[in-house]
Amino acid sequence: MLRRNLLITLGSGALALPFQVAAQNYPERPIKILQGFAPGGNADAIARAIGLEMGKGLGQNLVVEAQAGAGGTIAATTVARAKPDGYTLLLATGGHAVAGALYNNLAYRTVQDFEMVSTITYFPFLVVVPANSKFANLSALLSTAKANPEQISYGSAGIGSTHHLAGELLASMSKSQLMHVPYKGDSASLTALLAGDIPMIIAPPTAVMANIKAGKLRALATTGPQRWPGLPDVPTVADQGVPGYDVRSWAGLMAPAGTPRVVIERLNAEVQKALPNSTVKARLEDMGGEVRGSTPDEMKTMVASQTQKWIQVVSEAKIPKQ
Repeated sequence: MLRRNLLITLGSGALALPFQVAAQNYPERPIKILQGFAPGGNADAIARAIGLEMGKGLGQNLVVEAQAGAGGTIAATTVARAKPDGYTLLLATGGHAVAGALYNNLAYRTVQDFEMVSTITYFPFLVVVPANSKFANLSALLSTAKANPEQISYGSAGIGSTHHLAGELLASMSKSQLMHVPYKGDSASLTALLAGDIPMIIAPPTAVMANIKAGKLRALATTGPQRWPGLPDVPTVADQGVPGYDVRSWAGLMAPAGTPRVVIERLNAEVQKALPNSTVKARLEDMGGEVRGSTPDEMKTMVASQTQKWIQVVSEAKIPKQ
């Protein structure tokens, strides 16, 4: 029996050795970053901005691939099931924590089934209407929504996105009824708003700023606790009769659970080197973000905390689970 156990132990070590060597030589081929929303949206832009710079330090290309749908959970499922070798990463957003609260039967656990690499950026959303909207401010829109239940709709990047929950929380805290209309990404919801199909969307600054500057859209509010520097004249939701309202999203990199620590540390080091780069920093700030990296452990604590926050929101607002 002792001999048998020794052989098993030695065999396991022999199998693990090539994996350990591969980790030490990482990376030896291009790395894939999956993001769960439509190409051209906020998540896609963030992944490309950080991936391009990280690739220089890693000596390999970081290829961004969209697997859109179900609030980012399709991409997250793919990564959770991927080989934990550092060659398949997830560009996760705040929707990752939302999904942990909103979906009944996820194929993964939002914290335990991933190794966190680093946060990248934090950003607010904007509540946006067409430039010719009859609503002069958010207070007027919410008053109309209260007087006419379920007559005011809002578009988002999809069911389970942070945009979606931001609207549900707004309706709950303002005691109004807003109808959620999900789209496949920010670009689709923006197109619907410009076409007059819906009166309002909740979207990240990067998705709407060009049309705001062109005079086609108007921002009624920002969802963070302070006014957003990019539109300093636009008040917060909290400033307009919804005290305590605060919704910000984030973006960060994750890998499948079990990815070797040496690989995670290498990836984290490259994120920390990339974020201060003037081009990367300017690109992320242009998207409305606050550039902020982290250690893997700090990101893990943050994701766990955010998941618990949204579990409480879903419960208190009686939002139907998907």
